[in-house]
Formats: sequence, C-alpha cells, structure tokens
Amino acid sequence: MRIVRFSPNANSGLGNDPLFGVLNDEDQILVLRGDPIYSGIVPTESKVALADVRLLAPVIPRSKVVCVGKNYADHAAEMGSDVPKEPVIFLKPNTSVIGPNDLIQWPRMSERVDFEGELAVVISRICKDVPVEKVDDVIFGYTIGNDVTARDLQKVDGQWNRAKGFDTFCPLGPWIETDFIPGPQKIITTLNGEVKQSEPLSSMNFKIPQIINFISSVMTLLPGDVILTGTPAGIGPMPAGAEVTVMIEGIGSLSNKVSPRAN
Repeated sequence: MRIVRFSPNANSGLGNDPLFGVLNDEDQILVLRGDPIYSGIVPTESKVALADVRLLAPVIPRSKVVCVGKNYADHAAEMGSDVPKEPVIFLKPNTSVIGPNDLIQWPRMSERVDFEGELAVVISRICKDVPVEKVDDVIFGYTIGNDVTARDLQKVDGQWNRAKGFDTFCPLGPWIETDFIPGPQKIITTLNGEVKQSEPLSSMNFKIPQIINFISSVMTLLPGDVILTGTPAGIGPMPAGAEVTVMIEGIGSLSNKVSPRAN
C-alpha cells in the first residue's frame, strides 16, 4: 500500500489543508480521514487524481529523524573509516524535512553541499528496547530519503549537527510503501541523470532489525519518527541548479533541485 500526503488542487473541493491518501495502480488517490499513523486506514468517499495534487513529504516526524552513519562498507572506506562495530547514530531536526520536488536550499555558510541517498523507515508506535524479532511490529512502512550534508562544515565542526541540520536538508518521499521488504533491491542516486550511487540494500552492514533494536535501546521512538539507514558509496557535491534523484526498486523515486548558494 502506498500512503501519500498531499496538497489538493484549489478547485478540488477538498480544502486547503494537507491530506493523506492511498495511491492505487491507476494513479488515483483515495482520501483518508486523518493521519493513518495515528488514525489507521480510514477511507472517505473522496478520490482525486495524482496528477491534480502536489505531493508533500509523506511524514513530518513529530519528534526526530535518526540517522545511521557508515552503514555500507564502501561508503565507510570512501570516508577514510573502518566499518563500525555497532551503528553510528546522529539526529536531524524535523524542520529539515521537505518533500518531492521541493528545493534544497544551499546555505550561505557552506561551500559544498552533498547528496546521500538512503532508505528511510517510518515508525508506527511508541517503542523502547525493541527485540530484533519484534521489529516488524513497530514499522509503519518505508520511504526514500536524502541525507543532504554540508560536507565542509562536517569536517570543520567534528560533529554533524550543523552540517546535516539545515532546513531542507532531509528530503523524503514520494510516499510510504507499507508492504516493502528490504533485501536485494538497489538504491540508485543520479545527479542530472548521471548515476552516482548504485548498491543493493542487502549490502548494509547493519540490517533493519539490528538498527531499530540498537536505536530503541538508546532512545524511545515515537509514531512518525523516521530512521535514515545509511548511504552507499558514491556521495558527492550537488552544483547549484542540479537535480538529484534517489530511486529504490519497489518504492519509487525522490527528486529535488538545488538552489544557488545563499548570499
């Protein structure tokens, strides 16, 4: 099931507030009553064509975006690091989240802004100390993320809050796929159509059960929290005006353009 969050057309009769819906194979959206993470799948009688709406980030985390660093061996190597013995985690603020086709804003204080295509997990319920064998019980679904990073600031600061926390530095979308099962599917990132990253999700050092078990042993996860599960090798800078697209087989694709650097 594909869960979308969208802004309806002004002439749709659906109002001005963001709505949730289920996208079917005919590109029709069945409008839902409320946020399905909290209210469940409660359909209304309204339908709208995908072509007549603006897709938004499928979830705005109520609390946090938790990220996993160096979770692919080749990426750890390109960063000059060994594969960590346990997940390396950090946070992005929920204010960094944007949706499909929203503009990534190049901040004035950075000279280099990089893409990092990632699989994202959306949490369904309050959870703490989740056993590996119970992880599926707390997953609402999966979407695609781009862990945008001011690489020069990351190197200068020695920690990652500023470099990864700017507004617009966490594109998510295009929807949440509730039936997705991570495995051999490839994550592919292109920059202006040129492939920069291509790696099967099975190459993750720490798989989804280990990641959720570890993070939930550190902090309580809340409904709507998002976990970015790490990026494969091939990260690199995004020039002003470039379009970056992250694709995952079985989910879809997420595209965003980059603004000129702020003055």
